[in-house]
Amino acid sequence: QVQAVASGGGSVQTGGSLRLSCTASELTTRRYCMAWFRQVEGKEREGLGAIHSTGKTWYADFVKGRFTLSQDTDKRTLYLQMDTLKPDDSGTYYCAAQASELSSAEFCFRRRYTSWGPATTVTVSS
Repeated sequence: QVQAVASGGGSVQTGGSLRLSCTASELTTRRYCMAWFRQVEGKEREGLGAIHSTGKTWYADFVKGRFTLSQDTDKRTLYLQMDTLKPDDSGTYYCAAQASELSSAEFCFRRRYTSWGPATTVTVSS
């Protein structure tokens, strides 16, 4: 199991931006999935988007147009650029990583991840 470490959270005002990072240094395979999730108080963890190491991406409908995924495969790092942030985006952000020969970003988004590393907190004030 691979542990992915999230970082980059902080406090911003409505309309602001943040860039989160997720590093899975234990990944040794060239083909893998990485994904972002968040948990808002009182709700279940929800998927935001996922990427396969081949570069394919998949986004949840509610973040399309505001959140953008990118990666540095050499560093096994996934980035989440979040723009036009809203108070509803406040929460605890997690990332996950897993080896995957299947290069489907939708599969990366919908698969069940079993290992979770340290999360990062985002607070958006109105």
